[in-house]
Amino acid sequence: MRQLGVFAKYWQPGAVKTRLGTGIGHDLASELYRVFLLTICRRFEAVGDRRILAYTPDDRHVDFEELAGPCWELERQSTGDLGCRMQDYFGAAFQKDADAVVLIGSDAPTLPLEFVQRAFDLLAEYRVVLGPSSDGGYYLVGASGGVPPIFSGISWSSPHVWSQTTELLDKAGLLFGTLPTSYDVDDQSTLNRLYKELKETHRSSPLLADLWDAVRRVLPERDRTATK
Repeated sequence: MRQLGVFAKYWQPGAVKTRLGTGIGHDLASELYRVFLLTICRRFEAVGDRRILAYTPDDRHVDFEELAGPCWELERQSTGDLGCRMQDYFGAAFQKDADAVVLIGSDAPTLPLEFVQRAFDLLAEYRVVLGPSSDGGYYLVGASGGVPPIFSGISWSSPHVWSQTTELLDKAGLLFGTLPTSYDVDDQSTLNRLYKELKETHRSSPLLADLWDAVRRVLPERDRTATK
């Protein structure tokens, strides 16, 4: 069984997309994050055999249920840092008889579907698959055959995540598959990059229409001009 998971946080202003919020305001940043998550749920609703939206905090179940729709199962994230929560997510997935498990975040709403499909395919050859992010982290992690030893001793939210993770894999003697590099939308620069991408691609899919409208709404006119 192939399981796809998305880690998501409730879109409370000032609690999500804080770096982006310093530039466009926290209310707009939180609304943009909500559209990111909605777009991801719609675009990936047929990928894998089981789809899990792992959310936090616990008391926002109804909000996530309304956003995710019927194609997603909801699962509370555990406590602890990001590494602890990811380790628990993978552990629970394998306990529920998943053979290949992939986890993505909610910061890359235009992540190509073929990258995720490729991750599942690579898990037939490798115990671990990683999708490198341009900021030094990763946008996707996948595993097969059990939880890999890569979620402790990592400087999360730093440019060292990729190097530290691959060092742990090397120490464990685990070969891993690698996907093409992509990016997370975390600040003004990557928002500009998303705007430029959507300007060229939003007509290719109706699922990108709301995202395109949201990005145009929050991006200041001066920054739109700078991306031309």
